[in-house]
Amino acid sequence: MTFRNIFSRLPATAVGERVYLRPPHRSDFHQWAALRDKSRAFLQPWEPVWAGDELSRGAFRSRVSRSYNDARDGSAYVFFIFDQKSHLLLGGITLGHIRYGVAMNGHIGYWMGEPHAGKGLMQDAVLTLVQHAFGTLGLHRLEAACIPGNERSIHVLEKTGFTREGLLKSYLKSNGEWQDHLLFARISGSN
Repeated sequence: MTFRNIFSRLPATAVGERVYLRPPHRSDFHQWAALRDKSRAFLQPWEPVWAGDELSRGAFRSRVSRSYNDARDGSAYVFFIFDQKSHLLLGGITLGHIRYGVAMNGHIGYWMGEPHAGKGLMQDAVLTLVQHAFGTLGLHRLEAACIPGNERSIHVLEKTGFTREGLLKSYLKSNGEWQDHLLFARISGSN
C-alpha cells in the first residue's frame, strides 16, 4: 500500500464530543468571512499579516482549492470546526507538513473565532484531530508551535497531552514580525 492510499482513508468528517471537523466547502464562504472579520483583532496578533483581499470570495476559493490539492497529495489536511448542535462554524484546524517514511509526523495549527474562544471547544477539536492522526493515519509524532505569550494556545496544547520541548528562535512571521515560538509535541501512545 502506498502512502497516498493510506492518507486517502481520512474520513470526510471527524466527530468529537462537542464539535465535528470537516474539510472546507465553497458554500462555507459567508460563514467563514463573517467569523474571521468579527475575530480580526483577536486573531491578528498570532497570524501572518492579512492580505488586502483576505476575506474575499476569490481568496477563499483559492484556499479551498489548495486544501483539496494538499489532501489529495497527503501533505496536509485542512478542516473547519463546527458545533455539533448548531452547526455553526467555530474555527479551523490543520494537520500539515506531513512527513512520511521514517518520520511519520505532522504539524497542527488552529484558529478559533473570538465568540467561541475559552469554552473548551478547541481542546475537543485538537483531541479529535490527534485521534485521527495517530489512529486513522498512523502518524507517530505531532508537533505544534505557539508564541510564548499566547496563553490560550499553551493551555489547549497542555490540556490535550502535548509536552513543551523547547523554544524556536525567530521561527515564524506573525503579525508582521519574526516571532519566537514554543515547540510542543505529542507522541503516539502517550497520554
